[in-house]
Amino acid sequence: MGGAGGRGPLVAFLVANVVSICGTRVSAIAVPWFVLVSTGSPVKTGVVALAEMAPLVVFKAVGGPLIDRVGPRRVSVLADAASMGVVALIPLLHTVKALSFPLLLVLVAIAGALRGPGDAAKATLVPDIAEAAKVPLERVTGLESTTERLAGFIAFAIAGGLITLVGEVNALWIDAASFGLCAVLIARWIPREHRKTERTDEGSYRRRLLEGWRFLRKDRLMMPLVLMIAVTNLLDAAIAAVLLPVWIREHGFGPGHTSLILTSFGVTATLFALVASAVGDRIPRKLVFTLAFLICGAPRFVVMAFDAPVWAVMAVYAVGGIGAGFINPVLGALFIERIPRHLLGRVNSLADAVCWTGVPLGGVVAGAAIAGIGLAPALLAAGAVYFVATMSPLLIGRNESWKATQDPQGALKDPLTVPAS
Repeated sequence: MGGAGGRGPLVAFLVANVVSICGTRVSAIAVPWFVLVSTGSPVKTGVVALAEMAPLVVFKAVGGPLIDRVGPRRVSVLADAASMGVVALIPLLHTVKALSFPLLLVLVAIAGALRGPGDAAKATLVPDIAEAAKVPLERVTGLESTTERLAGFIAFAIAGGLITLVGEVNALWIDAASFGLCAVLIARWIPREHRKTERTDEGSYRRRLLEGWRFLRKDRLMMPLVLMIAVTNLLDAAIAAVLLPVWIREHGFGPGHTSLILTSFGVTATLFALVASAVGDRIPRKLVFTLAFLICGAPRFVVMAFDAPVWAVMAVYAVGGIGAGFINPVLGALFIERIPRHLLGRVNSLADAVCWTGVPLGGVVAGAAIAGIGLAPALLAAGAVYFVATMSPLLIGRNESWKATQDPQGALKDPLTVPAS
């Protein structure tokens, strides 16, 4: 059934986004907890997490040509429908006592592999949804960022309560159902055909994937920004996974203080992502993007390095959330405008995968730094690197290159971009 016009596609997309994120958060807690309860092994729990994340990143990177060829709507629906079946197999096989640990690893890896292109396909739907709803790109990317932050903010609490209420096995059934709901929402409400371009995909899968990589690599604005975000994502993972918990413990506080600090960031990030969705098409992108990273990045590390009281750390995190709220709406609209429509799936997928490359390393790097130089020096070093990365947009591209526009056929009107050969 085709999608409805008006605001229906936008509402359905946002609801699907919330459901998807909440389902992912439930899975992120339920699967490791299921492994820990059923095996009693922290090592196996960590192996399961790796088994999901590695295929997710890899298939997110290589799934772009499929999205461009088949269409983001179809890939999203098929990936979610298949994910529902794969995730449902975990509690089903456990119930009939047929779930071995190697089989669990295989199922989790398949689920991660499906989530990669499925998530990338949803991001590729943004310009089609903006056209169908007749709203600016910044409105859609801003609302998408708002729902992501809101869902992420509440989902862990929902997941914990759900697992406590119904158990980790039944929580996995609900997680599987969330994928099915996403598939129905996208299939029913999102436009069936994304906008056609003058250019069609030709050549082998490898050639089309390389075409997307060449475009990303040669773009004088996007590639530096992607590398910058890979660095900041690594440092964000480091502070969330290791640096902040260690700081909290060394100061004699408990996990409740960690929640309070992260909540102060999440609340303001959600609110100001909503602000960005309302004014994003009228703000100077380069200035706002740079200031946003300056506000939300290095100060978090510095305030802890100098042993500020918890209330001061919470205040810095809350102010940082203001900046964070503007980042994804600006970045999402900028990338979508710069990428020709026929390359959108593969370039967007590759860029997202590169941005994620540092995330698995964040905790390892932070732990090694603390062991080598101590917590305070590690925080200062991370803050310094974050600051240097944050200042890089000032050196990347002229102001007008941040205002890239496309002609009706999706061809980029920006002399700074070298077309893919």
